[in-house]
Amino acid sequence: MPRIQFLLLSFLILLSIQASAQEKKVEKVFTFKIDRDIDPAMNRRVKLALEDAEEQKVDLIIIEMDTYGGAVNDADDIRTMLLESPIPVYTFINKDAASAGALISIASDSIYMAPGASIGAATVVNGTDGMAAPDKYQSYMRSMMRSTAEARGRDPKIAEAMVDENIAIDGITTEGSVLTFSVSEAIQHGFCEGEYASIEAILQAKGIENAEISNYEVSYTETIISYFLNPAISGILILVIIGGIYFELQTPGVGFPLFASIIATILYFIPYYLNGLAENWEMIVFVVGIILLAIELFVIPGFGIFGVLGIVCILAGLVLGMLPNQNFDFQFVPSADLFAALLTVILSSIVAVVLIFWLTPKVNEWGAFKTITLAATQQRSEGYTSSFYQNELLGKVGVVHSRLRPSGRVEIDGDIYDAYSRGEFIDQGEEIIVISTEGTSLKVKKHQA
Repeated sequence: MPRIQFLLLSFLILLSIQASAQEKKVEKVFTFKIDRDIDPAMNRRVKLALEDAEEQKVDLIIIEMDTYGGAVNDADDIRTMLLESPIPVYTFINKDAASAGALISIASDSIYMAPGASIGAATVVNGTDGMAAPDKYQSYMRSMMRSTAEARGRDPKIAEAMVDENIAIDGITTEGSVLTFSVSEAIQHGFCEGEYASIEAILQAKGIENAEISNYEVSYTETIISYFLNPAISGILILVIIGGIYFELQTPGVGFPLFASIIATILYFIPYYLNGLAENWEMIVFVVGIILLAIELFVIPGFGIFGVLGIVCILAGLVLGMLPNQNFDFQFVPSADLFAALLTVILSSIVAVVLIFWLTPKVNEWGAFKTITLAATQQRSEGYTSSFYQNELLGKVGVVHSRLRPSGRVEIDGDIYDAYSRGEFIDQGEEIIVISTEGTSLKVKKHQA
């Protein structure tokens, strides 16, 4: 009997130790926000956040969602990242998960919604007038919604009805309107696991009492990249790019204008490239424009087709690098973004041209510029002259010493000088008069007594 009591006591102690260990276990929870339009910049933010979560070896990722949607291609990238994430992902819809936001939410392992939140309305619209995009885009979105819902064990027909207004589901939606769920409706039909007011409430409901919560912090590098995406900064860089190219072509070999232009080009394109806006071919168009302009200036005389094409390619590369177009497809590029890009490049180019014409006469006066290039001029008023002889010889009368054919020698006041006529031959002994002392020979003509 004592032995049985001892074993029972040991078992109870073991259970107590195990329960205590479980209570003390700290789960690492990582959170970040999708709180604005789904675009290349948000695509990059999600990618970096998920990579950060994996590096920290967290146990759970929670996305706080509040967006009206955005670009389909970026939403597709994000939903793929969530589906392939080795770490469980929850989405907390804090008010809105519309369109692309609904697709991303459905790709998460669990969905939770705040009071008054909604999910759905995933019809694809274009970026110019907000009207529904052509059916090929709707079909693509429907297929993504279906496959994503299937992958997460949710009803694919309901997910598809969030895109297609022609789908009718008994007791859920009628034909003629796209499906949008309130919190209670989403819970009822399996598109939400519960209604909670905060992430902390979700963790408490899941029994995660001692969670170590960390939030995604934007790195210093990303802050700098965002700074250079500002249209005002982009405009200044365009000024430097155009001005640098112009002054380098005007004073080849100086190097500084070209160096400044190259640095400005790098600072202009790299932030847009990292955010998925500028593509390789757009930067190539810019470089081709510079090459065409150089050919026009240095190889082909005048200003013609190569110069015009060069300018067009340079401006096109700068504009396209700011926009999330897909091979000249501007279907989903917001009109505001397109207008902002065009306005930034055009205004910056105009200001650059004005500054070039205003600064060019003043450049030679800069002390710094004089140290790297010959900017001084030799004025006659300062004593400089191209004459090899004294001006006193001008108007002097002499005789031909050796026949001018049309060059030869003349004698003036007993001295012999090299001379040439205006093309006529003048025989030895004939009188001449000096009409110019420029250069190393005197210019003379027959003297009419």
